[in-house]
Amino acid sequence: RVGLHLWEEPCISYGKGSGTVFFAGCNMGCVYCQNSEISAHLKGKDVSVDTLCFEMLRLQSMGAVNINLVTPTHYAHKIVEALEKTKHKLNIPVIYNTSGYECSETLKKLCGLVDIYLTDLKYYSKEISKKYSFCEDYFDIAIKAVSLMVKQTGKPVFDEKGHMKKGTLVRHLVLPSLYGDSIDTFKALSETIDVKNVAVSVMCQYFPSYKAQEYKEINRKTTTLEYMKVVEFVRSLGFEHGFMQQRDS
Repeated sequence: RVGLHLWEEPCISYGKGSGTVFFAGCNMGCVYCQNSEISAHLKGKDVSVDTLCFEMLRLQSMGAVNINLVTPTHYAHKIVEALEKTKHKLNIPVIYNTSGYECSETLKKLCGLVDIYLTDLKYYSKEISKKYSFCEDYFDIAIKAVSLMVKQTGKPVFDEKGHMKKGTLVRHLVLPSLYGDSIDTFKALSETIDVKNVAVSVMCQYFPSYKAQEYKEINRKTTTLEYMKVVEFVRSLGFEHGFMQQRDS
């Protein structure tokens, strides 16, 4: 899917919306995937690099406030090719919207082509990441990736209206029964990266989808109590830029 999207963080989807390009497939296998029709079942169509260039420019002409490349990891080599052809024609930020499970070699190729990294930091525990996403090394890989993202983009930059123009925004979805791991994740993030150099987004929109019904402990929505425990802990860490999703989202 290619189109304008109004439901990202307020700093991303202001105005007419974020110009999103949703890529089919995913380099992870989360059992609770909320976009499984696209990511797990590969619903989509083949396009060329030139078509991708055309679509990014078309989004800009439609009034998109940024180009938002969603689940791009396994197409990164082609995305680099497209951005090298198109970046000089774009006067809006380019966002790399990723699970965080990225290798350094990929990110180095994106340096100078991406203005904003919108990245997940899903788990801290090896056992939990293995159980729900089949990647035991998730945190080790993702925290290195976030560190490199921050190094590339520098401190978050916002305009006078609070619209993000540059930087790294780390997202985390609070899962039912697992708020303790959420706290461990943010604690580790704050110990690894200066809280002034990264923005965070804490999300409560989880609902049991895809294969979540097979796991009793996550086969329900996150409670307000679970979510607020994480929110209050994140606030205590002193991040200068952050977003806390409303419970009615």
